[in-house]
Amino acid sequence: MNAFRGHDLACIRSERIVFEDLEFVVGPGDALVLTGPNGSGKSSLLRIMAGIARPAAGELVWRGRPVGDDPEAFFGDVHYLGHRDAVKAALTVRENLAFHAALRGPTAGIDDALARVGLAALADMPARLLSAGQTRRLALARLFASPAALWLLDEPTIALDRGSVEAVMAAIAEHRAAGGTVVASTNVPLGIDGGASLDVSAFAPASDALWGAADRRSESVGSDSP
Repeated sequence: MNAFRGHDLACIRSERIVFEDLEFVVGPGDALVLTGPNGSGKSSLLRIMAGIARPAAGELVWRGRPVGDDPEAFFGDVHYLGHRDAVKAALTVRENLAFHAALRGPTAGIDDALARVGLAALADMPARLLSAGQTRRLALARLFASPAALWLLDEPTIALDRGSVEAVMAAIAEHRAAGGTVVASTNVPLGIDGGASLDVSAFAPASDALWGAADRRSESVGSDSP
């Protein structure tokens, strides 16, 4: 009843059907890892899940209700972290995080969130001076600055060093243990314990298969564990 579901989803991009008849379900405490070759639609599916893009067909259901029935309630339950970090170079690290957190409510958790991603000492530094990894960690800090039940993460470990990747995996495990739901895309194994995987390329039209893709719809959902 409280699961996040997608029914018969289709995506069209540049007049090409990227995927069709796509189904997924992920419940509280669960994780779903989106896999597939570049261009298979992982990011597009996450954008549809987040309500940023509309599906060409199909429906999303959150907690037993179609998302379209009350989109504002759904958006209040979602944290979306895109492939781009959405960091303003002219603002400081703290200002960037405070801006995003204020869109969701009180901003009392800013300093704790920065400490959690190892950026507390850089809070007053202009974001333009951050490295790629530090910029990604600043984007990830939004997950901790304000609560949300559903995390939608597009390649969350990109540009991160080994220690930061381990911290992200620990945060995902903690979120799930508290009943949160996670959907993440990746081009490399994430190793999320107990997470299921969905090969988005398995839902491409048979006549439009991508390099490295195969028609494996019956085998498209499996474990993310190595």
